[in-house]
Amino acid sequence: MPTKITSPGHARTRSETRFLALSVALAVTAAGATTYAVTAGAEPPRGTRVELAVDGGTAVVDTASLAVRARTRDGRDLALSDASATDLGAPGPVTRAGRDRARWSFPERGIDVTARTDHGRLSLSLRAHRDTSVGWPVTGTDATTSALQLPRGEGLDVPVRDPFWTTGEGALAGSTVDMGAELTLPLWGHSLGGRTGVSYLTPTELGTTLAFTAPGGRLRTTAEHAFDAGEGTRDYTVTFALTDGNPVAPAADYRSYLAERGELGSLKKKIAKNPDTAKLLGAFHAYVWGDARRAPAVERLRALGVDRMWLGYDGKPYPGKEMVAAARRAGYLVGPYDSFANGQDPKSADAPNAVWPGTVYPDFCVRDAKGRPATGFGGRGCYLSARAFEQAEPRHHYLAERTRSMVANGADSYFLDVDATGELFRDHARSHPMTKAEDRALRLARMRRIAATGQGLVLGSETAQAWANKVLAFDHGAGTPAADGLWKLEKDREKWGGYYPENAPGVFFEPAELPAGLAKAMYDPRYRAPLYETALHGSLVNTERWELSYEKLPRQKTTRALLAMLYNTPLNYVLDGPSIERHGAELAALQKYFSPLHRAAGTEPLTSFRFLKRDRTVQRTVFGNGTLTVTANFGTTAYEGLPGGCVDARLKGDDAPRRLCPAKAGAAD
Repeated sequence: MPTKITSPGHARTRSETRFLALSVALAVTAAGATTYAVTAGAEPPRGTRVELAVDGGTAVVDTASLAVRARTRDGRDLALSDASATDLGAPGPVTRAGRDRARWSFPERGIDVTARTDHGRLSLSLRAHRDTSVGWPVTGTDATTSALQLPRGEGLDVPVRDPFWTTGEGALAGSTVDMGAELTLPLWGHSLGGRTGVSYLTPTELGTTLAFTAPGGRLRTTAEHAFDAGEGTRDYTVTFALTDGNPVAPAADYRSYLAERGELGSLKKKIAKNPDTAKLLGAFHAYVWGDARRAPAVERLRALGVDRMWLGYDGKPYPGKEMVAAARRAGYLVGPYDSFANGQDPKSADAPNAVWPGTVYPDFCVRDAKGRPATGFGGRGCYLSARAFEQAEPRHHYLAERTRSMVANGADSYFLDVDATGELFRDHARSHPMTKAEDRALRLARMRRIAATGQGLVLGSETAQAWANKVLAFDHGAGTPAADGLWKLEKDREKWGGYYPENAPGVFFEPAELPAGLAKAMYDPRYRAPLYETALHGSLVNTERWELSYEKLPRQKTTRALLAMLYNTPLNYVLDGPSIERHGAELAALQKYFSPLHRAAGTEPLTSFRFLKRDRTVQRTVFGNGTLTVTANFGTTAYEGLPGGCVDARLKGDDAPRRLCPAKAGAAD
């Protein structure tokens, strides 16, 4: 019997008759409208208890400990958070401002608290008057908690009792993640039993970490926020929302949160401003090397039937005008990899884009509290301060001149490494100080300038955090749920490959094998959930990391192709002349299948995600109002006529599904 998990969304009621309504509500909220209703029935403060109405029931906050419970409309009593792990001291008196807001303080801790309703959510905001920290909320403690949702890369849905994730090779227990740097979305969630869940959003994620424990063999999470005036993190907000328990419901909640505040981008609007952005729809992505940086290679891809591609390049020599012109004639996007974050001594620099004019290096280096420079990429040079560039730009135009020089060959796209990631810096340099929040704002400003330039550049960046979704058209990396063991493996030159030969570096071209535990943590479809796509599909185009090209991991090819089709996201490649000849037919077959699906649904929200079998090997997504429905069979046996290792996709109006079995792609060519 199929697992009854329907479209993600807030919990309106728990009755079977409301499941379809939930699907419709998600489709509306994902498109940007708000459908929440204020629930009556909240009570005035009683001792240390404050009740506030939320969608699906009533939230009850213990003002002495910040423990949070919920009473659902169907009579369930749920623990949304245990008491704070930090001693808060005795609370002050509670004041109520209407039915939907209450305030109190913890004088000993120097913290003021505001509890309110926010579009059907419970929102708790803490403001500290001195530097301190709080370990809260403490979640996953309800006895019915069955799964944890975590936006590592595209997203994970982890059963809380699974030994692999509690004490095994994928163990989360004992680890801590920085929510502003290591998660692609500022949230986590839990499923509670069959049809109830909780979404936790942290819009003030800077200064917030999430720690995992497994008491009694069950995963729990505790957030900790550092209130630091120097870091600008004296405010901390967490919202709680009851959901229908779907694995992607927390991401649907976040999409609604962004839309309510005008912070959700739109590919349709980006295409209207820059029509070249439409070339992303249906395109696979590839970095080109060697002979692939010449016009004949582009013409070869087009002759194979590849109608859309994004082609990028790193290092020198850059492609000339002939190759770029050929790419544009073919309908492809083409552009350089660049970084504004890395600086090296021009006399010894090993990367052309680490060389800057004058004394940018070392004058612009980010400095720690002791005045030492922050070591740059790969242990070389330093990270450069966004504040220093911004201050210098009106007179020296370092960034504008760099951008112009990089696209002088006619390129129409630009990939700006690092800027959209969560790796932000506190800069203590006296001449260009900045907080992490200011670093983020400055990066957004310069990315916005590139995207808005009269040259019409289609802008992308690395592992884009959600806060960059309005300025970017695409990203490389947020699709990969990278586990810690990956970084160790990538440093092993014997197993992963090195940086030679120059025209086809082994680090990108040499096939590698992931250890079994790492492969399971990253690519086992039973643990995957499209959180990032649920939040941001239709806002920007997302791919995996560029060093994990489709051919890099041969054992994961079929799974990765099925995930890409299921999530409506492009595959990425690295190409040189020989690899085009070896893999071009397969690439063309996969892209031919993907192109019409992405052209139709790439600008639409992901509105439904379901497991169709209890073992989770068959999964289904829906985009838009039925624009595209995709069913992927990750198993080895057929499901309702769909063979294992294959995917069926149906566009609205199709008489029959379109089938792809990736292992056979290009075999007949």
